Formats: sequence, C-alpha cells, structure tokens
Amino acid sequence: MSRPPQPNLITAEPNGVSVIQSQAHAAAASNAASLAGLQQVPQLVPANPSAAGGKAAPPSKMKKPSVDKDSDEYRQRRERNNLAVKKSRMRSKQKAMDTQQRVNELKEENERLEAKIKLLSKELSVLKDLFLEHAHNLADNVATGGTGRTQTPRQNRSFR
Repeated sequence: MSRPPQPNLITAEPNGVSVIQSQAHAAAASNAASLAGLQQVPQLVPANPSAAGGKAAPPSKMKKPSVDKDSDEYRQRRERNNLAVKKSRMRSKQKAMDTQQRVNELKEENERLEAKIKLLSKELSVLKDLFLEHAHNLADNVATGGTGRTQTPRQNRSFR
C-alpha cells in the first residue's frame, strides 16, 4: 500500500531559512502534536542552495584589509616574523645535524658489535671443535676397553 507523493510546502523565513514539509506530514504532525501536547520540529534547509553548503570561505579566499607597509607596526611585525622564521630554520638545521651525528654513532656501534659477533663466533667454533675432539677421544678410550672413568692421582698408583 504505497501512497502517492505529496507536494512539498516551502515557507521562507526572514532569516534566510526555508522550512520544507509535505502536506500530509504537516497535517498529521499537527494533529498528533496537539493530541500528545508535543511541539513539531520542522526540517530546516538553506534558502539559497548555492551558498556553499553553509561552510565558511577558506582563508585564502577571504580579502584581508590592506596594510600600510610603511608603518612602524608593520615593520615590527615583519621583523618579529623574520626572526621567528630564522630561529625555526636554525632549530631545524640543528635537529638535522644532531640526528645525523646520532646515525653515525649508531653505525659505528653497529660495526663494533658485528666485529665482536664474528670474533665470538670464531671462538665458539674453536671451543666446539675442542669439545667434540675431546668427546671423540673419550669415546675411543671407552671402546678400547677403558673403564670410561678417569682416575685421580690418588687412585692411580703409578703417580706415587
């Protein structure tokens, strides 16, 4: 059960806002509102739809009041601004130099650590080879009839 579309009622108010209501909605809402004691809230739309959707113009489009470039106030503002820009650029350069110095320090530390890793890896390899050689010799002693236990000088009578 669809209803045929109702024509809209548009009323313009002096403040430039238009109110749009359908006839059926307006009549039903006013009857229901009067019965329930409620107020009806109309839908508000701008009276001039080409007015940029209610947005303010960007600062670049706004006209600034003309400034007397020969005035002392203008010169002082420009000097303060120039000093602020110079200070900002100096801070930026100093920060870049500090960052580069830190990068160089970290590179040097990284190189030292990599050299230490190489040295420790070689040391580990040598110790591993010694351990495996000792374990192999120990296994050979056990296989040739040795007890598999090493004797202390006290237990071994040949040392006396």
